[in-house]
Amino acid sequence: MLKKTVLAFISLIGLSLIPFSQSDAKSLTHPVQAGESLYSLSERYGVSKTSIQRINELDTKMIEAGDTLTIPASISAEERELLASLVYAEAKGEPYAGKVAVAKVVLNRVDHPDYPNSVHDVITQVTETGHYAFSPVLDGAIHNEPDYESRKAVNEAITLRGQGQQSLYFYNPATATSNWVSTREQTIVIGNHIFAR
Repeated sequence: MLKKTVLAFISLIGLSLIPFSQSDAKSLTHPVQAGESLYSLSERYGVSKTSIQRINELDTKMIEAGDTLTIPASISAEERELLASLVYAEAKGEPYAGKVAVAKVVLNRVDHPDYPNSVHDVITQVTETGHYAFSPVLDGAIHNEPDYESRKAVNEAITLRGQGQQSLYFYNPATATSNWVSTREQTIVIGNHIFAR
């Protein structure tokens, strides 16, 4: 009875009064109100302006009241730590810029429709063919304590989320076991890693 009453009340006042709703695990939808900007939404939800633009395929920084935007999910402290562990395992000994780029690959996948919707699920993804997306999950290196530089690289990647070449892959050609990744469009080379999309 209470549930029916609440639903009837919401119908009466209109859904427009609800500031956002969960659309899936990775994002929220937000009806734009008068006076809001990408900057204010960025501050409110803790995500970059660029990532809001990218996920909504906006060609401009201008938004209008009445628009409904998808807001990428912010990154929890636990996911930051998991991402730092991945960066440490994958890019130990690589230049700092390479560590940032590895973290950005994960964030780009979170924002991409072909990949899982959270940092955790992207990192722990196992493909339909039984392959792990990231070898440190398979070999256990993901459980090693990340260093300061890896954590710093993750924070920088989150700040830059949505910017750059939009790389979805990285590999070391000297150790890669799959030729498929080398067929992808190369975006940048940093240290021993080739980044691609």
